[in-house]
Amino acid sequence: MSSILEVKNLSVSFRIYDKGLKRRDLKVISNLNVSVRQGEILAVAGSSGSGKSLLAHAVLGILPGNAAVEGEIFYGGEPLTVKRVKSLRGYEIALVPQSVEYLDPLMKVGKQITKDKSAAASVFKRYKLNLNVAGMYPFQLSGGMTRRVLCATAVVSGAKLIIADEPTPGMSKELADRAMKHFRDLADAGAAVMLITHDLDLALGYADRIAVFYAGTTVETAFAADFEREEKLRHPYTKALWRAIPQNGFQPAPGSQPYAGSLPEGCLFAPRCDMKTNECVSGVIKPRTVRGGEVCCLYAD
Repeated sequence: MSSILEVKNLSVSFRIYDKGLKRRDLKVISNLNVSVRQGEILAVAGSSGSGKSLLAHAVLGILPGNAAVEGEIFYGGEPLTVKRVKSLRGYEIALVPQSVEYLDPLMKVGKQITKDKSAAASVFKRYKLNLNVAGMYPFQLSGGMTRRVLCATAVVSGAKLIIADEPTPGMSKELADRAMKHFRDLADAGAAVMLITHDLDLALGYADRIAVFYAGTTVETAFAADFEREEKLRHPYTKALWRAIPQNGFQPAPGSQPYAGSLPEGCLFAPRCDMKTNECVSGVIKPRTVRGGEVCCLYAD
Protein backbone atom coordinates (compact mmCIF):
# COMPACT_ATOMS: atom_id res chain seq x y z
CA MET A 1 0.00 0.00 0.00
CA SER A 2 1.16 3.54 -0.73
CA SER A 3 1.78 6.05 2.04
CA ILE A 4 -1.03 8.55 2.64
CA LEU A 5 1.11 10.50 5.12
CA GLU A 6 4.88 10.72 5.12
CA VAL A 7 6.89 12.76 7.63
CA LYS A 8 10.61 13.23 6.95
CA ASN A 9 13.20 14.67 9.33
CA LEU A 10 10.61 16.67 11.25
CA SER A 11 11.86 19.05 13.92
CA VAL A 12 9.68 21.30 16.09
CA SER A 13 10.99 24.08 18.31
CA PHE A 14 9.24 26.55 20.57
CA ARG A 15 10.48 30.09 21.11
CA ILE A 16 10.59 30.73 24.84
CA TYR A 17 11.96 33.38 27.18
CA ASP A 18 14.21 32.65 30.14
CA LYS A 19 14.96 34.90 33.07
CA GLY A 20 15.92 38.39 31.98
CA LEU A 21 13.74 37.94 28.88
CA LYS A 22 16.53 36.10 27.12
CA ARG A 23 15.02 34.39 24.10
CA ARG A 24 15.91 30.84 23.04
CA ASP A 25 14.48 28.04 20.94
CA LEU A 26 13.51 24.85 22.77
CA LYS A 27 13.61 21.85 20.43
CA VAL A 28 11.02 19.24 21.40
CA ILE A 29 10.99 17.09 18.24
CA SER A 30 14.11 16.32 16.21
CA ASN A 31 14.78 14.25 13.08
CA LEU A 32 11.45 12.44 13.37
CA ASN A 33 10.43 10.09 10.57
CA VAL A 34 7.12 8.27 10.23
CA SER A 35 4.68 7.20 7.52
CA VAL A 36 1.09 5.95 7.48
CA ARG A 37 -0.05 3.76 4.63
CA GLN A 38 -3.44 3.40 3.03
CA GLY A 39 -5.42 0.62 4.69
CA GLU A 40 -3.35 0.37 7.87
CA ILE A 41 -3.35 1.41 11.51
CA LEU A 42 -0.01 2.80 12.59
CA ALA A 43 0.16 3.00 16.38
CA VAL A 44 2.49 5.65 17.77
CA ALA A 45 3.72 4.60 21.20
CA GLY A 46 6.06 6.06 23.77
CA SER A 47 6.09 7.68 27.18
CA SER A 48 4.64 11.12 27.98
CA GLY A 49 6.72 13.91 26.50
CA SER A 50 8.03 11.83 23.60
CA GLY A 51 6.37 14.05 20.98
CA LYS A 52 3.35 11.95 19.99
CA SER A 53 0.67 14.66 20.25
CA LEU A 54 3.00 17.34 18.90
CA LEU A 55 3.44 15.26 15.75
CA ALA A 56 -0.34 15.23 15.28
CA HIS A 57 -0.54 18.99 15.77
CA ALA A 58 2.33 19.57 13.34
CA VAL A 59 0.62 17.48 10.66
CA LEU A 60 -2.67 19.32 11.17
CA GLY A 61 -1.03 22.75 11.24
CA ILE A 62 -2.42 23.63 14.67
CA LEU A 63 0.78 24.28 16.61
CA PRO A 64 0.87 27.58 18.56
CA GLY A 65 2.33 30.73 17.05
CA ASN A 66 5.67 30.41 18.83
CA ALA A 67 6.41 27.07 17.13
CA ALA A 68 8.94 26.65 14.32
CA VAL A 69 8.71 23.57 12.09
CA GLU A 70 11.45 22.11 9.92
CA GLY A 71 11.44 19.04 7.71
CA GLU A 72 8.93 17.73 5.18
CA ILE A 73 5.35 16.49 5.47
CA PHE A 74 3.65 14.86 2.48
CA TYR A 75 -0.02 13.94 2.11
CA GLY A 76 -0.97 11.81 -0.86
CA GLY A 77 2.52 12.26 -2.26
CA GLU A 78 2.27 16.07 -2.34
CA PRO A 79 3.73 18.57 0.16
CA LEU A 80 1.29 19.36 2.95
CA THR A 81 1.54 23.15 2.95
CA VAL A 82 -0.16 25.47 5.44
CA LYS A 83 -2.74 26.45 2.82
CA ARG A 84 -3.38 22.87 1.75
CA VAL A 85 -3.84 21.47 5.26
CA LYS A 86 -6.45 24.14 6.02
CA SER A 87 -8.55 22.93 3.09
CA LEU A 88 -8.17 19.26 4.07
CA ARG A 89 -8.56 19.52 7.85
CA GLY A 90 -11.92 18.19 8.99
CA TYR A 91 -12.63 16.68 5.58
CA GLU A 92 -9.91 14.41 4.17
CA ILE A 93 -7.87 14.63 7.38
CA ALA A 94 -9.79 14.12 10.63
CA LEU A 95 -8.60 14.42 14.21
CA VAL A 96 -9.87 12.54 17.23
CA PRO A 97 -8.28 14.89 19.80
CA GLN A 98 -6.85 13.99 23.17
CA SER A 99 -8.52 16.89 24.97
CA VAL A 100 -12.30 16.92 25.39
CA GLU A 101 -12.08 20.72 25.19
CA TYR A 102 -12.06 20.47 21.39
CA LEU A 103 -15.85 20.25 21.45
CA ASP A 104 -17.66 23.59 21.19
CA PRO A 105 -19.22 24.15 24.64
CA LEU A 106 -22.00 26.31 23.15
CA MET A 107 -23.15 23.85 20.48
CA LYS A 108 -25.24 20.74 20.98
CA VAL A 109 -23.41 17.47 20.47
CA GLY A 110 -25.50 16.24 17.55
CA LYS A 111 -24.69 19.25 15.38
CA GLN A 112 -20.97 18.82 16.10
CA ILE A 113 -21.04 15.26 14.82
CA THR A 114 -23.12 15.66 11.66
CA LYS A 115 -26.14 17.47 10.27
CA ASP A 116 -27.35 14.24 8.67
CA LYS A 117 -29.84 12.76 11.16
CA SER A 118 -29.77 9.27 9.65
CA ALA A 119 -25.96 9.20 9.79
CA ALA A 120 -26.10 10.46 13.38
CA ALA A 121 -28.49 7.67 14.39
CA SER A 122 -26.18 5.05 12.87
CA VAL A 123 -23.01 6.32 14.51
CA PHE A 124 -24.76 6.83 17.86
CA LYS A 125 -25.83 3.19 17.79
CA ARG A 126 -22.31 2.15 16.86
CA TYR A 127 -20.85 3.91 19.92
CA LYS A 128 -23.70 2.98 22.28
CA LEU A 129 -24.86 6.57 22.70
CA ASN A 130 -28.54 7.27 23.31
CA LEU A 131 -30.16 9.49 20.70
CA ASN A 132 -30.99 12.06 23.40
CA VAL A 133 -27.23 12.74 23.64
CA ALA A 134 -27.57 14.67 20.37
CA GLY A 135 -29.53 17.35 22.22
CA MET A 136 -27.01 17.68 25.04
CA TYR A 137 -24.16 20.14 25.46
CA PRO A 138 -20.61 18.85 26.09
CA PHE A 139 -20.68 19.77 29.80
CA GLN A 140 -23.56 17.33 30.27
CA LEU A 141 -21.50 14.35 29.09
CA SER A 142 -19.36 12.02 31.16
CA GLY A 143 -15.69 11.64 30.21
CA GLY A 144 -16.29 8.30 28.50
CA MET A 145 -19.29 9.64 26.57
CA THR A 146 -17.24 12.62 25.39
CA ARG A 147 -14.52 10.29 24.09
CA ARG A 148 -17.10 8.33 22.13
CA VAL A 149 -18.53 11.54 20.68
CA LEU A 150 -15.05 12.59 19.54
CA CYS A 151 -14.55 9.20 17.86
CA ALA A 152 -17.94 9.53 16.18
CA THR A 153 -17.02 12.87 14.60
CA ALA A 154 -14.09 11.23 12.80
CA VAL A 155 -16.05 8.15 11.76
CA VAL A 156 -18.76 10.17 9.97
CA SER A 157 -16.28 12.48 8.24
CA GLY A 158 -15.29 9.92 5.61
CA ALA A 159 -11.68 11.06 5.99
CA LYS A 160 -8.81 9.37 4.17
CA LEU A 161 -6.45 10.04 7.09
CA ILE A 162 -7.62 9.77 10.69
CA ILE A 163 -5.33 10.90 13.51
CA ALA A 164 -6.61 9.51 16.80
CA ASP A 165 -4.83 11.07 19.78
CA GLU A 166 -5.43 8.88 22.84
CA PRO A 167 -9.03 8.04 21.85
CA THR A 168 -9.84 5.45 24.54
CA PRO A 169 -9.02 6.82 28.07
CA GLY A 170 -12.08 6.80 30.28
CA MET A 171 -13.67 3.96 28.31
CA SER A 172 -14.36 0.51 29.69
CA LYS A 173 -12.40 -2.37 28.15
CA GLU A 174 -15.48 -3.31 26.13
CA LEU A 175 -15.99 0.19 24.73
CA ALA A 176 -12.26 0.67 24.09
CA ASP A 177 -12.19 -2.55 22.07
CA ARG A 178 -15.32 -1.44 20.23
CA ALA A 179 -13.70 1.91 19.35
CA MET A 180 -10.55 0.16 18.17
CA LYS A 181 -12.61 -2.20 16.02
CA HIS A 182 -14.22 0.83 14.35
CA PHE A 183 -10.77 2.22 13.54
CA ARG A 184 -9.81 -1.21 12.23
CA ASP A 185 -12.91 -1.24 10.00
CA LEU A 186 -12.03 2.22 8.66
CA ALA A 187 -8.51 1.07 7.82
CA ASP A 188 -9.79 -2.11 6.19
CA ALA A 189 -12.04 0.10 4.04
CA GLY A 190 -8.99 2.00 2.79
CA ALA A 191 -8.39 4.82 5.28
CA ALA A 192 -5.03 5.45 6.92
CA VAL A 193 -5.22 5.62 10.72
CA MET A 194 -2.51 7.04 12.96
CA LEU A 195 -3.30 5.94 16.51
CA ILE A 196 -1.43 7.81 19.24
CA THR A 197 -1.58 5.80 22.43
CA HIS A 198 -0.10 4.97 25.83
CA ASP A 199 -1.95 1.66 25.80
CA LEU A 200 0.44 -0.39 23.71
CA ASP A 201 -1.16 -3.63 24.85
CA LEU A 202 -4.56 -2.55 23.45
CA ALA A 203 -3.03 -1.22 20.22
CA LEU A 204 -1.20 -4.45 19.47
CA GLY A 205 -4.51 -6.23 18.93
CA TYR A 206 -5.52 -3.89 16.10
CA ALA A 207 -2.49 -2.09 14.63
CA ASP A 208 -0.44 -3.20 11.63
CA ARG A 209 2.75 -1.38 12.60
CA ILE A 210 4.07 0.35 15.71
CA ALA A 211 6.21 3.50 15.64
CA VAL A 212 8.09 3.90 18.92
CA PHE A 213 8.94 7.45 20.00
CA TYR A 214 11.53 8.50 22.54
CA ALA A 215 12.45 12.06 23.58
CA GLY A 216 10.97 13.62 20.46
CA THR A 217 12.15 11.23 17.77
CA THR A 218 11.37 7.84 16.22
CA VAL A 219 13.65 5.07 17.46
CA GLU A 220 11.94 2.14 15.75
CA THR A 221 9.06 1.25 13.46
CA ALA A 222 8.13 -2.42 13.62
CA PHE A 223 5.33 -4.72 12.58
CA ALA A 224 2.84 -5.38 15.37
CA ALA A 225 3.66 -9.09 15.04
CA ASP A 226 7.25 -8.31 16.05
CA PHE A 227 5.99 -7.59 19.56
CA GLU A 228 5.15 -11.25 20.05
CA ARG A 229 8.70 -11.80 21.31
CA GLU A 230 11.42 -9.46 22.56
CA GLU A 231 13.94 -11.08 20.22
CA LYS A 232 12.00 -9.82 17.17
CA LEU A 233 12.43 -6.18 18.22
CA ARG A 234 15.45 -4.08 17.29
CA HIS A 235 16.00 -1.02 19.49
CA PRO A 236 16.99 -1.29 23.19
CA TYR A 237 14.23 1.15 24.15
CA THR A 238 11.58 -0.81 22.26
CA LYS A 239 12.71 -3.93 24.08
CA ALA A 240 12.47 -2.06 27.40
CA LEU A 241 8.96 -0.95 26.44
CA TRP A 242 8.07 -4.56 25.67
CA ARG A 243 9.34 -5.70 29.08
CA ALA A 244 7.21 -3.01 30.75
CA ILE A 245 3.95 -4.55 29.46
CA PRO A 246 2.26 -6.35 32.42
CA GLN A 247 2.19 -9.81 30.85
CA ASN A 248 5.89 -9.48 29.99
CA GLY A 249 6.98 -8.87 33.57
CA PHE A 250 6.10 -5.19 34.12
CA GLN A 251 9.82 -4.39 34.43
CA PRO A 252 10.69 -0.67 34.59
CA ALA A 253 13.80 0.47 32.72
CA PRO A 254 16.41 2.24 34.87
CA GLY A 255 16.74 6.00 34.37
CA SER A 256 14.27 8.37 32.75
CA GLN A 257 13.57 10.07 29.45
CA PRO A 258 15.59 13.31 29.10
CA TYR A 259 13.77 16.63 29.04
CA ALA A 260 13.72 18.92 26.02
CA GLY A 261 16.50 21.46 26.47
CA SER A 262 18.82 18.95 28.13
CA LEU A 263 19.06 16.27 25.47
CA PRO A 264 22.29 14.26 25.19
CA GLU A 265 24.43 14.22 22.08
CA GLY A 266 24.00 11.38 19.61
CA CYS A 267 21.58 8.62 20.52
CA LEU A 268 19.03 10.03 22.96
CA PHE A 269 18.67 6.67 24.69
CA ALA A 270 22.43 6.19 25.13
CA PRO A 271 22.57 7.31 28.81
CA ARG A 272 20.22 4.44 29.69
CA CYS A 273 21.60 1.84 27.28
CA ASP A 274 23.89 -1.05 28.24
CA MET A 275 25.08 -1.31 24.62
CA LYS A 276 26.35 2.26 24.22
CA THR A 277 29.79 3.01 22.82
CA ASN A 278 31.63 6.22 21.97
CA GLU A 279 30.09 6.07 18.50
CA CYS A 280 26.60 6.30 20.00
CA VAL A 281 27.25 9.78 21.40
CA SER A 282 29.17 11.31 18.51
CA GLY A 283 26.40 12.37 16.11
CA VAL A 284 22.88 11.86 14.80
CA ILE A 285 21.93 8.19 14.50
CA LYS A 286 20.12 7.83 11.17
CA PRO A 287 17.35 5.27 10.58
CA ARG A 288 18.20 2.09 8.72
CA THR A 289 16.32 -1.01 7.66
CA VAL A 290 16.83 -4.10 9.81
CA ARG A 291 14.74 -7.27 9.34
CA GLY A 292 11.98 -5.37 7.58
CA GLY A 293 11.67 -2.63 10.19
CA GLU A 294 13.25 0.83 10.61
CA VAL A 295 15.54 1.46 13.57
CA CYS A 296 17.86 4.22 14.80
CA CYS A 297 20.55 2.14 16.45
CA LEU A 298 24.08 1.34 15.34
CA TYR A 299 24.03 -2.15 16.82
CA ALA A 300 20.55 -3.43 16.05
CA ASP A 301 20.61 -6.66 14.07
